[in-house]
Amino acid sequence: MQHAVGSELPPPHRPGQVPHAGWAPAGHHPGPHQGSSQGPAPVPPPSFPAASAPVPPPPPHTPAQPAPDTTGHLSLPPGGPVGVPMAPPAAVVPDPTATTLAVLLIGPAGAGKTSVAKYWADHRRVPTAHISLDDVREWVRSGFADPQTGWNDNSEAQYRLARRTCGFAARNFLANGISCILDDAVFPDRPVVGLGGWKRHVGPGLLPVVLLPGLDIVLERNAERSGNRRLTDEEVARIHGRMAGWYGSGLPIIDNSQLDVAGTARVLDEVLARAIASPPSW
Repeated sequence: MQHAVGSELPPPHRPGQVPHAGWAPAGHHPGPHQGSSQGPAPVPPPSFPAASAPVPPPPPHTPAQPAPDTTGHLSLPPGGPVGVPMAPPAAVVPDPTATTLAVLLIGPAGAGKTSVAKYWADHRRVPTAHISLDDVREWVRSGFADPQTGWNDNSEAQYRLARRTCGFAARNFLANGISCILDDAVFPDRPVVGLGGWKRHVGPGLLPVVLLPGLDIVLERNAERSGNRRLTDEEVARIHGRMAGWYGSGLPIIDNSQLDVAGTARVLDEVLARAIASPPSW
């Protein structure tokens, strides 16, 4: 059977769609031996609204909401000041290796602050970050504040900037459940710039601990350094003398003259356990 030239083809049939009026499904077309009276009943044409019927307005456009601050698929809480640790009941001995803490390790050049901080962070039972002030200070490559050239306005500004940057980093780590240990040569005779600055940047929950071995040990360790971090013996002795002002300050002091790195880290845990049970006022 041939269709007349130009005759209309049936529209395609989609699942769930009513066939167009005047077209029967292919499986029900009358065959050569079937009468036309056995074909399907005609489908009435669909009804359409009158031309005068009102057309509903389109829904109002809703602007897209800004995406939250995320890293990958993890939403990061904002970092805020670190509060004072809650003292446990008297019968409970706090475990500083399983507690989220913010620790500031203070000491002169050659005291072993960086080595102890790295070891302590590596051997804790909870995630812990080590933030070194010297490392952050050395991010600045032009106009670098070299400790060997002495103290000036440029080095003062660079140290302040490094401390504030370290404080921001510590607060963000702590807000996400990661402990922090920071190390810095904070002087007791400059409370506003040193310890007071760290308290402002991190929060009152920061636990300061002084690492202060004997002068002969500090001179020996400084002599093993290289690059700009190695100071003259005169400068090391001057810094060590100023650090002695921490005695009588109420801050815990560790004399690690006869301790290796691992032994100093164990004593640090003991000091922190006492600090958690009875937070120092500073």
